[in-house]
Amino acid sequence: MSRVTKPTAGRDRPLAFAPPDSRRRGLALAAVLTAEAMNLLDATIVQVAGPVIHADLGGARATIPWFSAAYTLAFALGLPTGARLGDLAGRRRVFRVGVVVFAATSLACALAPGAAALIALRAVQGAAAAAIIPQTFGLIRAMYRGGELTRALGMIGPVMGLSAVLGPVLGGVLTHADVFGSSWRAVFLVNLPPAAAVLAVSVFLTEDRAPVRPRLDPAGTVLAMLGTALVVCPLTAGNPGPARWAVAASGAMVLGAFVAHQRRAGRSGRAPLIEPALLRGRAFPAALATSTLFFAVMNGVMITVVLHLELGLHDGPLTAGLTLLPWSAGLAAGSWAAGTHLVTRYGTRVLHTGIGVLAAGLVAAFLAYRSADPESYPRLLPAALAVAGLGTGLFTPPFFSTALGGVGPQETGSAAGLLNAVQQLGGTLGVAVVGGVYLGAAGDARAAAQQALGVTAIVLAAAAVAAGVMTTRRTGR
Repeated sequence: MSRVTKPTAGRDRPLAFAPPDSRRRGLALAAVLTAEAMNLLDATIVQVAGPVIHADLGGARATIPWFSAAYTLAFALGLPTGARLGDLAGRRRVFRVGVVVFAATSLACALAPGAAALIALRAVQGAAAAAIIPQTFGLIRAMYRGGELTRALGMIGPVMGLSAVLGPVLGGVLTHADVFGSSWRAVFLVNLPPAAAVLAVSVFLTEDRAPVRPRLDPAGTVLAMLGTALVVCPLTAGNPGPARWAVAASGAMVLGAFVAHQRRAGRSGRAPLIEPALLRGRAFPAALATSTLFFAVMNGVMITVVLHLELGLHDGPLTAGLTLLPWSAGLAAGSWAAGTHLVTRYGTRVLHTGIGVLAAGLVAAFLAYRSADPESYPRLLPAALAVAGLGTGLFTPPFFSTALGGVGPQETGSAAGLLNAVQQLGGTLGVAVVGGVYLGAAGDARAAAQQALGVTAIVLAAAAVAAGVMTTRRTGR
């Protein structure tokens, strides 16, 4: 029988599993990585099913992007608070509660009677994901040391890459298969078996919490959520009028108040939601802007392809999923090449090369639409998407290493969490805003797709400028 150990400072170990043996640690690591994959898949798998969901549940076409955007927006806004909750209540406990809520809302999404209910449930599901994901690093760190820790953390990248490849394809296959008449509801039901497995194995996780219990920042949380919602929601209309722009401007003012609140909280010794030191200088704020804009382009391209094929050309979700497969394959190949070979040799030049390759892919996609008949499948589109995916993959590894390379050791955790949050926010903006442009565009479906891709090209140009500021030496912190 295992001996009982007393809780150590900052870490409480379950009585029956102190310390866990290698097999238990392997199962616990599998649970953590499965939860990572499950949550990341859910951010993309629903995009392909969106038009089918709309056809079944009805409502305005403008709701289609929000089947995905409600999840990623809640995910982004909840990440900082989710990380704090793990520090306070224990990462294993928060992780398990998050998985339970995620599974329950997945089932509720599958049973949703209408579009509004589904969007609300997707927001709850995203909040549950925000409770799960921030705990993974701490849980792995609590189980491994030294080289084992490095190898365990190194498995997160391939899991994320595989999730990016499988998400759109799995969404198309599940929806098209219509297993037992489930249609689009299968993209939510598929979460239940892995969630049950994660919960069963999570008993092997070692409890872990911060050595010094941080405090929550309720005022900062409210300001961040309110400001972001006021900015994002009005811009989802394809052609927002003066009233919507005024609401978005008020959201920008609220976000300005949030930044001022964070700085005041830091000066007064309180616990701000964001480490104020990260906002000094220009390098890290430029990295935040780059992440937001780049991932808005990435998700904007994906939603444009899905809406054009399924709504414009009336092809099925399987066609949309398979069309996005070259994008996912290019992303995986580019990420592998950059992470294993190119970055160590060429440094940040790989980041800018990735942006250039993505821009070439966008131009090729625009020309693929232009050369095709308005009512026919653009046959050159998969090749263009492969190029765009390759550029996305080349960008990602050097971006995160460069963005985190200039922050202090005591700020790394906060910086990584903030980058993850704005990445999700950028994805939300891409789906909601670019999707809104497509749905609100005048003319035929081909013209709408070209207009949406034009918007993504403008956003990518802004991302290139921000990346230049981030990587210029004199802009260091």
